[in-house]
Amino acid sequence: MIQAVRRAVADQVDWIQLREKHLAARGLSELARAVVAIAHSGPTKVLINSRIDVAIACGADGVHLPSDSLPVETVRSLSPLGWLIGVSVHTLEQALSAEKAGASYVLFSPVFESISKKSYGSSQGLETLKWVCNQMTIPVLALGGVTKGNSLSCVEAGAAGVAGISLFQRSEP
Repeated sequence: MIQAVRRAVADQVDWIQLREKHLAARGLSELARAVVAIAHSGPTKVLINSRIDVAIACGADGVHLPSDSLPVETVRSLSPLGWLIGVSVHTLEQALSAEKAGASYVLFSPVFESISKKSYGSSQGLETLKWVCNQMTIPVLALGGVTKGNSLSCVEAGAAGVAGISLFQRSEP
């Protein structure tokens, strides 16, 4: 994990989302402090998945909220000024609601077929991504089945960027 963070910072990745759902607060906090220290040595910002308490305590740059998480308004009222708050969304209505509530960005999925996103339904495709992006004033990131081969098409559809686990993982140093 730490090596992947170092590679991402060296590659000047904009954001890293720390999404270690299996870790208890103490373990997540220790890992988050290490990730923040590495990321802040470069241009990379760190977002902690779901855990506003850990994110604030560790000096992260924000939090990413799953679609069934705390309301954005609540998190915004507790968060430091200028903090990034992202929300996972699967429909235009969810995206517009997150924007109205004060989200900094939304993560729209699944754009393409993805085994890890099957529970959110079938892929929505580039036309739906484009439609959502055209309705939003905050950045929309594309997720779900995004690869090096199709990532540019997401940006061409209006996404501000792409997100993914396997997309950014690699075994070579």
